[in-house]
Amino acid sequence: MTNEPITTQPEIVTEGDSSSGKKYLLPFILVISLFFLWGMAHNLDSILIPHLKKACNLNNRQSTLIDTSVFLAYFLMAIPAGMVLKKWGYKATMISGLLAFAFGAFLFVPAANNLSYITFLIALFIIGCGLTMLETSANPYAAVLGDPAKATSRLNLAASFNGLAAMVAPMIGGLFILSGKSHTKEELAAMTDATRNSYFLEEAASVKTPYITLGIVLLVIAVVFYFIHLPEIKTKSIDGEAKGSFFGALRHKHLKWAVVAQFFYVGAQVCVTSFFIRMAQQGGGFDEKTAASYLVVYGFLFTAGRFAGTALLQFISSNKLLVIYAIISIILCLVAILGKGSYVVYALGAIGFFMSIMFPTIFALGIDGIGDDTKPGSSWLIMSIVGGAILPFGMGSLIDVYGDNIQIGYSIPLVCFLVILYFGLRGYKIAHK
Repeated sequence: MTNEPITTQPEIVTEGDSSSGKKYLLPFILVISLFFLWGMAHNLDSILIPHLKKACNLNNRQSTLIDTSVFLAYFLMAIPAGMVLKKWGYKATMISGLLAFAFGAFLFVPAANNLSYITFLIALFIIGCGLTMLETSANPYAAVLGDPAKATSRLNLAASFNGLAAMVAPMIGGLFILSGKSHTKEELAAMTDATRNSYFLEEAASVKTPYITLGIVLLVIAVVFYFIHLPEIKTKSIDGEAKGSFFGALRHKHLKWAVVAQFFYVGAQVCVTSFFIRMAQQGGGFDEKTAASYLVVYGFLFTAGRFAGTALLQFISSNKLLVIYAIISIILCLVAILGKGSYVVYALGAIGFFMSIMFPTIFALGIDGIGDDTKPGSSWLIMSIVGGAILPFGMGSLIDVYGDNIQIGYSIPLVCFLVILYFGLRGYKIAHK
């Protein structure tokens, strides 16, 4: 999914002394590696979209099916992943997620060899299924690996490795996947069939080494998880009965608005990053490699924004900070849409800074005060991640309608930030009966 972790936490306790830091250090390091790995998967998608657009000769709408494949998997696998977690436990669920992730990564080889975009999409859907299992299990597990009073700090520390991946993935993609070569439609049409096919195959082949390496790393970590002893975790229930209702949770007006806002937030984040490189090329006038380096800067600013936002929340209420950040993001979107030259790219990078606190802030405001409906409410907020599958497709379609005008496409995230602004102003308010 996005760079944000799924933050639902079951009521769980560990056997033994939960404050013994040394006992949980190695398991926690392994769990942190999962946060980094799913961050790598998501941020490599921002490289894959412009790259496979070239390699498979796609239009913008077709290229956004990369996002659709991954985030649709989150939507479809959210409930099954929870069932697997309940039946098999955290360790088995994490290993299953790693294996599915690795299988999807290895499928990139036949996809590249056959220049099959459908196979790429299947591979990405399988990766998305693996990521859903990892996020569903790793977040609550990280929360209980140590002193309960420090659970939030541990989750924030683990989540910071998502931000690290947002910097590392574009570096790797820029070095090993993007070739820096591009041809216009006229140039492609002027090539012989053999030359054109050779160009497409060469472009597609560059994804094989990074994804084979990623798959091997995932298998190694899965083996380590299998043999390492992880502290036992048991679910603690107050009275043995499930509380709350899945559909009944939506009686809370502010939760419904949070689900809507989260749908648009995830869509906005994926839209911004998915077309970042092409925007830097078209709007900023940069070459492909330079554009990828600015995506690294975006990742740095996203991470910095999380730390800065956490500090600011000590002095300002979360809904007010959300409003301020949404207004600034709207202004930056307008700069990206209407501006020219390098500052268009600077505006996109800055959006990363101001988006950084939106997911957890919307999440926390949405489940505030809903009592027994907290768990089903959290499930709704997780399922709203499907915005990352739908809105980028709409953005790609809009870009195609306007003759490959990437800048006009950023009106989609602009609308998203307007919805988030409304949520921060009014939608978050709890309706008192």
